Amino acid sequence: MKKFGTFGGVFTPTLLTILGVIMYLRLGWVVGNAGLLGAWAIILLSYSITLATALSMSSITTNIRIGAGGAYAIISQALGLEVGGSLGIPRYVSQGLAVTMYIFGFREGWLSLFPMHHPFAIDIIVFIILYGIAYKSADLAIKTQFIIMGIICLSLVAIALSAFTGSMYIPTEEAVRWGTFEGVSGGASEKFWLVFAVFFPASTGIMAGANMSGELEDPRKSIPAGTLWAIGVSLVIYMVLAYWISRTASQDELLNNYNVMIDKSFFPPIVIAGVLGATFSSALASIIGSSRILYAMGQHRVLPKGEWLEFQDKAGQPRNSMIVTGILIFVTMLLRDLNAVAPLVTMFFLITYAMLNVVVIVEQQLGLVSFRPVFVIPKYVPWIGLIGSLAAMFIINPIVSLISWALMFFVYSILSRRELEIKFEDVRSGLFTSFAEWAAKRTAESAHQEERSWKPNLLVPITAAATVQGAFSIIKDITYPKGSAVLMGVGNEGSEKERKKLDYISNSFKQAGVFSSTIVMKTAKFAQGVNFGNQALSGAFFRPNIVFLNMVEKEAAVNDYNEIIEEAKNLELGIILYMPHPRAMLGQQQRINVWIKSRSPEWDIHDGKYNPNLALLLAYKLKLNWKAEIRLITVIDDKEDYIRARYFLQTLTDLARLPIDERIVLVGNFKEKLQDAPMADINIFSLFIDGDLEKYKQMSLDMSTTCLFTKNSGYENVFA
Repeated sequence: MKKFGTFGGVFTPTLLTILGVIMYLRLGWVVGNAGLLGAWAIILLSYSITLATALSMSSITTNIRIGAGGAYAIISQALGLEVGGSLGIPRYVSQGLAVTMYIFGFREGWLSLFPMHHPFAIDIIVFIILYGIAYKSADLAIKTQFIIMGIICLSLVAIALSAFTGSMYIPTEEAVRWGTFEGVSGGASEKFWLVFAVFFPASTGIMAGANMSGELEDPRKSIPAGTLWAIGVSLVIYMVLAYWISRTASQDELLNNYNVMIDKSFFPPIVIAGVLGATFSSALASIIGSSRILYAMGQHRVLPKGEWLEFQDKAGQPRNSMIVTGILIFVTMLLRDLNAVAPLVTMFFLITYAMLNVVVIVEQQLGLVSFRPVFVIPKYVPWIGLIGSLAAMFIINPIVSLISWALMFFVYSILSRRELEIKFEDVRSGLFTSFAEWAAKRTAESAHQEERSWKPNLLVPITAAATVQGAFSIIKDITYPKGSAVLMGVGNEGSEKERKKLDYISNSFKQAGVFSSTIVMKTAKFAQGVNFGNQALSGAFFRPNIVFLNMVEKEAAVNDYNEIIEEAKNLELGIILYMPHPRAMLGQQQRINVWIKSRSPEWDIHDGKYNPNLALLLAYKLKLNWKAEIRLITVIDDKEDYIRARYFLQTLTDLARLPIDERIVLVGNFKEKLQDAPMADINIFSLFIDGDLEKYKQMSLDMSTTCLFTKNSGYENVFA
């Protein structure tokens, strides 16, 4: 299947959808009512909502591996299939209605040139051409849109030429700066918002490129870049056109002649062609986008016959979803008048905007480790998008807004009863876990361990409180701010005294922003106490997921570590073996080395136990709390593996979305190369050498740094 880049797959369809009929036939009316300054205010206000939403969408798309379906896929992966489907189904239908309205708009433009042609015949011919292009392939549709973009560019050139040939005859001081809103009825305070309601749909359409998410080469890069560039370019065009028309036509012409922009251009026929091209391209983008939404819902079995809807031909085109979409559009064409349901189309665009902003707000508030967008935005941006979208809905049509939300909740109530099987991780478990701090029962019913909601919850077994005091800093920096630390005292003497000491240290963790609790196990054998504790805690509401073993413990305790490690594996717990250097300690906390085990000869990245998930996640946590640099290091035996090893480290960095500062490939014997590595304040190893624990001490001494040796539990996933 052919994949598309940023320009063809995102920028072009998004820009063409924004530069639509409203630009050609209603912008003059907006300026005539609101004046130049009022029109600029309306344009900027509309674009502020669109831009905030686009920034939110850019942020979330750089944090997930988005599949087909655009906004539907984003919302489903974040908030679950029930929420995604409750929005996706009405939005799919509304996009089908939008195609029909664009066809009707094309017909009206065509009849202005050829009034003798039969209206229904025009609709049928345009539908057949549109559907034929879209059904043939997305590639042909993109190529067609390139032609339409050329026509629209020529129409803008015709307008620009008129400016240089005397069309702007009205002096700047005489141009209407703030209009009287004579073309609308209502109270003085209502008129501005009525004009805003007419213009606002022009700024929608930023989903056109995102709908192609399943057919983009790199949606993580293309969707943000293409969408934001389309918004920026279209904003400049609208602002300039508003200025041009304010100095080109009188207020009476602007209010009473919807074709004033065509009439005042240097070459009106090419502008008429632009109007036709704008409606045609919008219809084409909507056909392609709606069929991809249906295809994605089929993939996730949101709709009946999902296996049939997700069928793709050899070229990767969703043929069956295209057939259903074509039938939907044809049936709506038979209605002949869609004015009654037209506002629903805009409303579901705005509901989509609102939900995209909600996704980012939820992710930002939860603060999970899995939320590591490459495109980072301030926390106030999604709030602007959410509030603006909701406000715009009720400004445009409050009754239809309520109907739209009611329809969405109705669909959600149906889908929630179907117990849809989620094929990907979402943030709901993390959300419920946060709620569980005050509603433990609700979380117990809904939350389960998921990779996206992972956070380090340490079990720290000790024989004496002094041991954990020495490791206080590293434990805090690994767990802060969302993790936790359970301090387990193990021994058969002085248990009450040790408990008080542990309680004191636990309170210190709490004061440092880390949730902590204590437990004391009375037993003569260290391993037995730790293993019994792990077994008991495995059924706890918030159970530890990592055993933190400190190599400066008493010799008898360290000798039991292998037994503890084996039981931790059985209980699917991660392992951290902490080997502090006696002199270097944690150094300046500025540099972190992460050692990645060689993958020679395949150098494949697998989402499995061989990935350095825990090591990389711990490095990321330390980087955030230390504000340190991270290096990835791997050692190879054969020089011929060098390029593949470098590529492997780069790919690992990209897929994990980690802020890696340097990637190093060393050639030679692993033990010898340990001493050749760049200086660091801590070295983290993703490999785990079972058996002789003295090797860990020796490695730390040889490298003259503190070391962490890690082993995955199987529940960590750095790619989540």
